[in-house]
Amino acid sequence: MNVNRRIVTRASSIAAIAIAATIVLSSCAANEAAPSTSGSAAPVSKLTGTLNGIGSSAQADAETAWIAGFQTSNPNVTVNYDSQGSGAGRKAFIGGSADFAGSDAALNATEQAATFTGCAAGSGAIDLPVYISPIGVVYNVEGVKNLKLDANTIAGIFKGTITKWNDPAIASQNSGATLPSAAISTVHRSDDSGTTQNFTDYLAAVAKTVWTLPAGQTWPFPSGDAAKGNQGVVAAVKAASNSIGYADQSAAGGLDIAQLKVGSAYESISTTGAAAVVAASPIETGRHANDLAIAINRTDTSKGAWPIALVSYLITCQTYADSAKATLVKAYATYVASEAGQKAGAAQAKSAPLASDLASKVSAAIATIK
Repeated sequence: MNVNRRIVTRASSIAAIAIAATIVLSSCAANEAAPSTSGSAAPVSKLTGTLNGIGSSAQADAETAWIAGFQTSNPNVTVNYDSQGSGAGRKAFIGGSADFAGSDAALNATEQAATFTGCAAGSGAIDLPVYISPIGVVYNVEGVKNLKLDANTIAGIFKGTITKWNDPAIASQNSGATLPSAAISTVHRSDDSGTTQNFTDYLAAVAKTVWTLPAGQTWPFPSGDAAKGNQGVVAAVKAASNSIGYADQSAAGGLDIAQLKVGSAYESISTTGAAAVVAASPIETGRHANDLAIAINRTDTSKGAWPIALVSYLITCQTYADSAKATLVKAYATYVASEAGQKAGAAQAKSAPLASDLASKVSAAIATIK
């Protein structure tokens, strides 16, 4: 496998190189000696084996921290995570080449009805929300700071009906800004993307008169350039002046992020705003027991709200065909959803820890994995 970004985590060290779209995270090999447990170190478990996860690039930085934290007390378990994208992760999990998937979109109805190769006969899969982050509209326009955009304007830009930076729809919201007459260059995801799902879900809900297509994980319009993964979109926007794209905040890489009109006010991107929207949103109905897919309220106009929120999931079997694999997945997911795991992920990826009520639901669902 060709990789541009590799992170190796061990009991005593973490090496993290964040330079491109694809990431492989690996813990130390199972035959290495366990670290000392003297002093205040966490007790070392007797678990051994390997877990392979594939999926969300938005979740990748958090996975760095989760694997490192899990490794500390589980030095003989190897966890690999390859951030090929949410769609690739779900396909790999369904096909049995991944033990869990990371996905910024929950399994859809067709996927829920699939036969999961790694699950026990008759067992379905469950979506476990473990990562919350805002999606930002990132841009690279010389001399333009504090860009303000409403949903209809964002929809028009990415649909290709607003084509110049000094278009009246943009200028009317940015009094005093020197907007160039240059053409707008848009960048969207080339892969099957949960970030695209969340972004288009927001536009379909809030800019209905402009964005007339339903939300989807593949880009629906021919306009714009395409790049793989959040990191690919960010790299493309950085490389081209007068460009604009969308990406998880953790991947924005220093790019400017537009303020979003929410209700009558313009809000700056924030993890707390995204977390508040998610906390006030219901669990989707009509799904398998223990499945915690969230129906995000994109029309939330509360003060400080950031409705282009992303919830990323660990997707696991409810019952695994291999009980030993189930034990490892359950242990890893338990750490990820724990207070320590959520704090570690938030510190690494600038995401929002799960609210206590949601964290309790996730932990209870993880406890049912077998």
